[in-house]
Amino acid sequence: MRTHYNNELTIKNLGQRVTLNGWVSRTRNLGSLFFADLRDRFGITQLTFAEGEIFTKAHVLKSEYVIEIEGIVIERQSKNPNLKTGEIEVLVDKLEILNEAKQPPIIISDDENILEETRLKYRYLDLRIPKQQKYLIERHKIVQSVRNVLVNRGFYELETPFLGRSTPEGARDYLVPSRIHPGNFYALPQSPQLYKQLFMVAGFEKYFQITKCFRDEDLRADRQPEFTQIDIEASFINEKDIMNLAEELVIDTFNNVLNLKVDANFDQITFNDALKYYGTDKPDRRFEMLIKDYTKYFKNIDVPLFNNESYIAGIIVDEAKFYSRKKIDELTNIIKKHNAKALAFIKNNNGEYSGSIVKNLNDEQLNNLKLEDNQMLLLIPGEFETVSNALGVLRLQVAKDLNLIDNNKYDFLWVVDFPLLEFDHEDNRFYARHHPFTHPKNVDDLKNNPKQALARAYDLVINGYEVAGGSIRIHQSDVQDLMFETLGFSDAEIKAKFGFFVDALKYGTPPHGGIAFGLDRLVMLITKTNNIKDVIAFPKTQNARDLMMDAPNLVEEIQLKELSIKVSEDK
Repeated sequence: MRTHYNNELTIKNLGQRVTLNGWVSRTRNLGSLFFADLRDRFGITQLTFAEGEIFTKAHVLKSEYVIEIEGIVIERQSKNPNLKTGEIEVLVDKLEILNEAKQPPIIISDDENILEETRLKYRYLDLRIPKQQKYLIERHKIVQSVRNVLVNRGFYELETPFLGRSTPEGARDYLVPSRIHPGNFYALPQSPQLYKQLFMVAGFEKYFQITKCFRDEDLRADRQPEFTQIDIEASFINEKDIMNLAEELVIDTFNNVLNLKVDANFDQITFNDALKYYGTDKPDRRFEMLIKDYTKYFKNIDVPLFNNESYIAGIIVDEAKFYSRKKIDELTNIIKKHNAKALAFIKNNNGEYSGSIVKNLNDEQLNNLKLEDNQMLLLIPGEFETVSNALGVLRLQVAKDLNLIDNNKYDFLWVVDFPLLEFDHEDNRFYARHHPFTHPKNVDDLKNNPKQALARAYDLVINGYEVAGGSIRIHQSDVQDLMFETLGFSDAEIKAKFGFFVDALKYGTPPHGGIAFGLDRLVMLITKTNNIKDVIAFPKTQNARDLMMDAPNLVEEIQLKELSIKVSEDK
């Protein structure tokens, strides 16, 4: 139908006869002339209707009408340097209205601030907005870049089932009832973990898949109930091999999509150091403000707030004058939501000290803190992990308050040496920190000192977001049995829940490992949006609803009966 897209015509096309298709973006009636901007996914072309029947016909055009036009390319009198086609316009002599449009409930423009609820209800219109289309086009480019690297490295793109069995140790499963087997349920995959390991057992050696995963968990701005993973697994490799491959994927993607050259050597930090200095296992290092241990400093100073506390740590904040007492109270409320007991502070204003614990320190002790003018020390007492987590949240809040984060910078960091297990005192048992198929760094530690056992696991962090995580897997059945036993599973439970997998390990399983990228989160970072919904075509709301499809929804009683399900009336 068309001869050109709406970003192609330039001054070089003057005098050519062209055919264009698209949506009417906006119209302008100047009396003797009628203008319309024609939009498609590539750009905009200005149309001019000058006289006669075509001029009269153009007056019926409204926003979002779908049209086809023919005309001659002419030079534009009032040029627009912001458009690729800004030097020309098309003098239209033929117009066909392919479809009319009602007044849309949202304005199709990058400049409009539309309520998220309205955007999601009319997502098919929201996706006409150029900015929204760009997010998904960038997503496409990222996927193709990743796929090309992996295929060129000898990886096979293989699929795994969506209907599997529910297994413990993860987030809540989405369950699918079976009509053929009443009372039994499939589970949608939280990841293809077991299946991809079975590909390694089967001898494929190099596997990848760009696949949907499902987790029934509380949502945040960077989390959805269904999400997409770039899932990778390989045999006869170690941590360095997988990490090098992941770096190659990131470098290639940033180069292809953003035309940005990324340094080939990513930094590494241990889990303990990440927690100690940044208060999180996904540090944002685009600004300084490291956490410092003040436990020894306050050991012999009588501060009632710190008495009997095993750990005292803090951060030094510039621009102390920004923080009024009201703002410090706001910071206190934030850290208390993260289980911290209290927030103490000391300010230096031209050598005059003030703050909640200043009265407990003498001049020498205050001077030894080495606070410069207009600096403030924020301190939290308590247990190491609780204090670190709270300071991590506090550090990010202060960085936002003082605009310390360089949004044009990308920081790439590997976090390694994670604990293999974590102990739940309420349940009086261990849980796998990553998953129960992660290989310990030292099998003897798993056997004799599980609290201190480290995992052969690694996370890739970009700008404070975990974008990829993986591990070397257990490939020997006796080590896998030991892991299950340490997690408290009986022989009967192991056989019932993982029997097929444990059996598979007995038939010559190679050493193997892998990594999974969160594609949605990676696209979110590359496109510099702060909401994961922007980069997913049809996302859910914060309470896991699809407003456009009105899902989840009630179903007919006959459908429930076929599935042997009865819905309780108790709410």
